[in-house]
Amino acid sequence: MSEDSAKLASLVGSRLCHDLVSPVGAIGNGLELIALSGAPGADEMALIEDSCASARARINFFRVAFGHASAEQMVGRNEAGKLLAELGAGGRLAADWSAPGDAPRREVQLAYLAYLCCESALPQGGTVRIERADPGAWRITGTGPRISVEPGIWAQLSTTSLVPEMTPARVHFACLARLASERGKILRAMPGEAAVTIELLPA
Repeated sequence: MSEDSAKLASLVGSRLCHDLVSPVGAIGNGLELIALSGAPGADEMALIEDSCASARARINFFRVAFGHASAEQMVGRNEAGKLLAELGAGGRLAADWSAPGDAPRREVQLAYLAYLCCESALPQGGTVRIERADPGAWRITGTGPRISVEPGIWAQLSTTSLVPEMTPARVHFACLARLASERGKILRAMPGEAAVTIELLPA
């Protein structure tokens, strides 16, 4: 394993742990409140239920975005959209999965990683639209009230070597760049003032 690959694995692990600590911690807080009160109340149960739903949504999404994807696996349109909807439930970011029909899991994985890249540029929320014009050709566009692009991080999409600015919170940029290259995709990033767009095209 190269030094970059080992670091990438570490960054992914840190990202997953960080994102799951919050809902799991909230579940623990709810259980502590129940233990103190002696009986579950509506507020405590709502906290636990919401936190369980959040943790489950993140795990299901991360399994596709960061997990292993074989060439034969397919993901249905409804399932792909449902995972994104559950991930963003109650948040400020909406996902519009507009890709028709079923899609190879390997391509859905790339689209999900591109979704995370667009999310990183939308600090006040907004909408990320995922489109597939032709087989293997994807366009992911993020729009919102404010666009915030980190040039050093977005530069990661043009190289498979880790940029110095890479952190666990932005590791999806590195994963997208490397997996797109390995799968023979042309990756185009177009961050602008009104929107950020990522295209994944057949080579």
